[in-house]
Amino acid sequence: MSADATPAPTVTRAPQRQHRPLPSAGAGARRVDQRDPFFDNAKYLAIVLVAVGHAWEPLREGSRAVTALYLLVYAFHMPAFAMISGYFSRDFEAQPRQVGRLLTGVALPYVVFEVAYTLFTRWTSQDPDRPISLLDPLYLTWFLAALFIWRLTAPVWRLARWPLPLALAIAMLATLSPSIGDDLGLQRVLQFLPYFVLGLLLKPEHFRLVRRRAVRALALPVLVCALTVAYWAVPRMNYAWFFHSESAEELAAPAWYGPLMTLAAFGCSVVLVASFLAWVPGRRTWFTALGAGTLCGFLLHGFVAQGAKHWGWYDPAWIRRPVGEISVTLIAAVVMTALCAPGVQRIFHRMTKPRMAYALRGREHRFGHTR
Repeated sequence: MSADATPAPTVTRAPQRQHRPLPSAGAGARRVDQRDPFFDNAKYLAIVLVAVGHAWEPLREGSRAVTALYLLVYAFHMPAFAMISGYFSRDFEAQPRQVGRLLTGVALPYVVFEVAYTLFTRWTSQDPDRPISLLDPLYLTWFLAALFIWRLTAPVWRLARWPLPLALAIAMLATLSPSIGDDLGLQRVLQFLPYFVLGLLLKPEHFRLVRRRAVRALALPVLVCALTVAYWAVPRMNYAWFFHSESAEELAAPAWYGPLMTLAAFGCSVVLVASFLAWVPGRRTWFTALGAGTLCGFLLHGFVAQGAKHWGWYDPAWIRRPVGEISVTLIAAVVMTALCAPGVQRIFHRMTKPRMAYALRGREHRFGHTR
């Protein structure tokens, strides 16, 4: 993702080995090793939108239509990932095994790709002196840092009496604090926090609800209306509000805009996420298996997106015409699909899902990656 996206994963995986939520501790129920195709489908479709959004970035200038589509996608694709991440973090209780999976599935890939993207950026930007800093997430690695922090706090949110209002209050206050800075992408961590907390509160019946026929019928008009509003808003508003990466002061807006835009963006994004999920297939499809590889696609596609600019793929004039914009969109979708394929996952398994059992004590820590 650009400085604004992300991520995501897939980084949306929880510390359990299946997509169906586990019963609460002590329930005595047996584990179910079956993935829910709905969530794999949702993650694949959302990660394709991440790639498409990055492909549109160089095309925004001079194209109001592309910018409107870009604004619409950024209004819900990262909130969707944060929400799904929260949903699959509901059983995280900071047990040693869970923390170990968090280290190997999120923290270690963050370190590996933070270094890799810094080295790649040194080459593509011709800035050989760019420092490697694990405290300042580069490009799309911010989502891994955010997920690590969010998941560690999951037990705290389950103890709170009003978790979502509290998370919204924190996000609103963050927009008033330019001094928060870029360490670990804390502005994004705090401003996207309400979506993660909302995911923690969701239950399976909520996802069944948005997939009802009546909701599905409403979803298309909502998306069309949202795109119309986005087209109208392009010359009238700063769509960087949906990046959730800067304070109101940094966006040259009055301080009171920050809390207000936080609430407005949250309401807008939740409606759009629901509209998106309403049309996600609940059955197995040709792309269901690719949903298990979204972390790989997420982490690798940034090299293609950045390299495309460096290698001048956007230089030909026809790229900025409708046929070029459509071609760029399709190519981005195909590339992301290829990067999520099982064969690519196997090749880059050591980087995206590293194992470090040798560094952790006890048999209970000898596990694979975070789900």
